[in-house]
Amino acid sequence: MPRREPPRTEEGLYVLHDLRSVDWDAWRTATDRDREAAIEEGVAFLERHADSEEGDTAVFSVLGHKADLLILHLRPTLAELDAAEREFEGCALAEFTDRASSYLSVTEASGYTEAAADYFDPDAEADPGLARYMDSRIHPELPETEFVSFYPMSKRRDPEYNWYDLPFEQRRELMAAHGDIGREYAGKVTQIISGSVGLDDWEWGVTLFADDMTEIKHLLYEMRFDPSSSKYAEFGRFYTGRRFPPSQLEAFLAGESVSVAEDGDADTELAEEFGRLGIEIDAPEGAHGLVLRSGADVETVREEVDGLRGNFEHYDSHVLTEVKDDGEAVVVSVWETERAADTARGFLEELPGVSEVTAGALAAEAADPEETGETGEADKSDDIRGELADVDIYAGKPRGEDVYAMVLYSEADLAELTSEVEELAEGFDRYDTHVKTATYRAKDGDRSAVVSIWETQDAADTAGGFLADLPGIVARAGERAGGHAGEESGFGTMGMFYTVESDYREEFVEKFEVVGGLLEDMDGHHETDLMVNVEDEDDMFIASQWRSKEDAMAFFRSDAFRDTVQWGRDVLVDRPRHVFLA
Repeated sequence: MPRREPPRTEEGLYVLHDLRSVDWDAWRTATDRDREAAIEEGVAFLERHADSEEGDTAVFSVLGHKADLLILHLRPTLAELDAAEREFEGCALAEFTDRASSYLSVTEASGYTEAAADYFDPDAEADPGLARYMDSRIHPELPETEFVSFYPMSKRRDPEYNWYDLPFEQRRELMAAHGDIGREYAGKVTQIISGSVGLDDWEWGVTLFADDMTEIKHLLYEMRFDPSSSKYAEFGRFYTGRRFPPSQLEAFLAGESVSVAEDGDADTELAEEFGRLGIEIDAPEGAHGLVLRSGADVETVREEVDGLRGNFEHYDSHVLTEVKDDGEAVVVSVWETERAADTARGFLEELPGVSEVTAGALAAEAADPEETGETGEADKSDDIRGELADVDIYAGKPRGEDVYAMVLYSEADLAELTSEVEELAEGFDRYDTHVKTATYRAKDGDRSAVVSIWETQDAADTAGGFLADLPGIVARAGERAGGHAGEESGFGTMGMFYTVESDYREEFVEKFEVVGGLLEDMDGHHETDLMVNVEDEDDMFIASQWRSKEDAMAFFRSDAFRDTVQWGRDVLVDRPRHVFLA
């Protein structure tokens, strides 16, 4: 009998689902002192592990009789999970809990799909986009959604339906059809698949996350009719929970309402920092801020920030970024969303001498400086928005539009590529988080690009799993899109989308050619293309690759760039749409 071929797998983070039941009788009869100690040590444990440098930890309130708490850990090693387990048993909260169940597994990516097979083939051409997608499967972050559903499962091995007796190609086809169902819920349900062969009683653990529990129900119900489930799958117990932050542990134990949101809308420490620095700003609802303290010379930091700010101003979600002299250099940056602030933080932390960062949500109004005992006048010379208003560039109120783009380049036949992209776009349109997916062609070249824009990064990353399977994919934005696939460009500035008035289309193209000529002479510039939507020639985007962020910033600060942007206001249907790369 021929030996059955197992798919290749790659493992990442170890996963522990630690399910606990609370001894409510013991809790009710405990002294106030014992309760306070249990809450204090429990919160400290959960917060400390949630801040782990590698991996993640979250806590959930489990509904029903099977358990009360789910503590979910992801860690790079079993030793770290082992230590976390024993550390919990040593804290006062553990005295009021019994372990209801647990499950041990490791995140896993397998080689069932054709694309994944290329990933495991040492002779296949490197595909950075696919590599990043696979890495997101084995090194996931826990989504901050409200609901979680966890269950273990195995493939059947009975005489009639034995999964492991099927030929590899048949198993691949079944898994592909199964995956197609899951991808229809992109942006609504996020999954973590972890293997547990040799680690626990079942073969896999499946953990699903969503803000609407009925979406998980719909997904699983639909999958039950798929042969890979109806014929070949067996399932263990299901556990359903609601996430809450560690700070709400006391409310949970008191029987009060808990939610995924942190207590309060504003970060007190951040508000106090703003007050001390004299920062007064009408922050929009949901805004997040950053305060970074640096030991470097104030003027040196200010010069570096001036370069960064030119790039930040491309994004509608940017509110302000400025440098204050507080006896040391202090950088303040405010954004309309947490995701945008986190992205900016990655740049700002690279500034010289940064040693301390305070980040968090802002209240509708920042703290009154008088409440902190210190007052100060904001340095208007640092307000780039005021400078832009003087020359009528990007001077309006930000629209708060944060979207995420997945961009891949293809060498496939344009008609074939466009047809497949249109089919994908029709499927994507089922999801509220989908903005658009389209094919673009270089104005003066034979290169094509597929652009998929989404309202959330999770949805964009999920879409990437489909996009990577399109024909002829050679590189993803942020990698060098010409020459050798995967060659690093250092800094990609793709993200400038334009919808041009039809009467000015040719004039816009001519203006781009002038700017393109200037770019060719700039230090660190690799290449820039004007890409045109094959279905709508008024819809364009500019894709640039640079050697470094500093080289790109030099262009953004140039007179040529400012003149082009100002001129564009007269020929565009709307302001340029600048997006973050997913």
